Amino acid sequence: MNPFPPIIQTAQARILLERNFGENETPAHLLERTKATFGEALTVEQVVERILKSVRDQGDDALRDWSSRLEGVTLDQIQVSQDELEGATVEPLLQAALELAIARVRAFHQKQPVGGWIEHSLEGALGQMVRPLERVGVYVPGGAAPLISSLIHTAVPALVAGVQEVIVATPPNKAGQIHPAILVTARALGISKIFKLGGAQAIGALAFGTQSVPKVDKIAGPGNAFVVAAKRQVYGQTGIEALPGPTETLVLADHSANARLVAADLLAQAEHLGAQPVLVSSSLDLLERVNIELERQVNALPEPNRTWAQESLRDRFVRVHCQTLLEGLELSNLYAPEHLCLLIENPWDVLGLVQHAGGVFVGEDSMEALGDYLAGPSHVMPTGGTARFSSPVNVRDFQKIISVVGINKSTLERIGPAAARLARAEGLEAHARAIEARLES
Repeated sequence: MNPFPPIIQTAQARILLERNFGENETPAHLLERTKATFGEALTVEQVVERILKSVRDQGDDALRDWSSRLEGVTLDQIQVSQDELEGATVEPLLQAALELAIARVRAFHQKQPVGGWIEHSLEGALGQMVRPLERVGVYVPGGAAPLISSLIHTAVPALVAGVQEVIVATPPNKAGQIHPAILVTARALGISKIFKLGGAQAIGALAFGTQSVPKVDKIAGPGNAFVVAAKRQVYGQTGIEALPGPTETLVLADHSANARLVAADLLAQAEHLGAQPVLVSSSLDLLERVNIELERQVNALPEPNRTWAQESLRDRFVRVHCQTLLEGLELSNLYAPEHLCLLIENPWDVLGLVQHAGGVFVGEDSMEALGDYLAGPSHVMPTGGTARFSSPVNVRDFQKIISVVGINKSTLERIGPAAARLARAEGLEAHARAIEARLES
């Protein structure tokens, strides 16, 4: 029996991949989890609403309470101490790897134009001032493993933007400790404020501020369903960079692709819980060979990665046979994937046809897994079809623009009457009179 979903054709794939952007229902396993904690089955949004209200009203006491109830952690101290931060170590090769990643991500984002402009002319002056945000909170998932890369790929663009203070919230283990790799990375980035907080309570602390945690201007970073729901609910109290959902990769491959490498790329995506790997190919032969490779490679993975990958491949893997590469690109643009991998002959020739994607990985040596760590661009990319209208995390996410208007008298005399007429057309008489008061003087 084939363990993977059947191959489908482009027309069927269009229906399957075209998104419904409405709210998803809370999965049954999360309803059971909330019932065990709260005594009733609550949706993710309802749980988050309760947690955020208590954090806003009770501050640190609520943080300690939720950390104990939800994560089984007793927090004697919410912030990582200086001794903990300075004492953290990792083996030298990992230290060198994370320093290389920081350097490459920083070098990439430093190329992004970040300045403002002011133009002086006979009319006066018009322009924009660009200012960095003062304080940004970075959420770093802990979960099954320390996501060092998420810290690097979120904090570095903020630091390049000139943010004065970057603080980190990340869940501790049952002993109330943060993984040393996260602490070493934060130290290498010059970040000294790290808080032992996970889930919706961490987002609430960053958004509202507590006795221990300072309020931030913006929250960035991925997380689980509760974290994403919390970011959605605090928006307006603070900024957010995105609402990242489960990760996704679309591999577009033709007859020239190496089936072993295609399968490896799909598995790298599939081992994320809830991920959606998609393979689109103009070659039926390749689709079948990739199937064989996937079975071989997934069984060679250690646990729990094997189980995670098998679940993604069984429940969410999509295999599409397209007639031409142009048809495959059309399907990709419809799907607007977080990651688009071009494993085809002459991939640079079709790059200009890509309209919607978080990131494009061109050729077999540019695997998405490399982009997750140290290729250069931030790996925090739009998911769930939002690549149609949003971008990967970048320097601009951590800056704001202030408009500058310095019109002189002669220009006012020329354009003021038109402005007054527009104001009266909108029924705003005081606006019109404010303009005319200058004209009369």
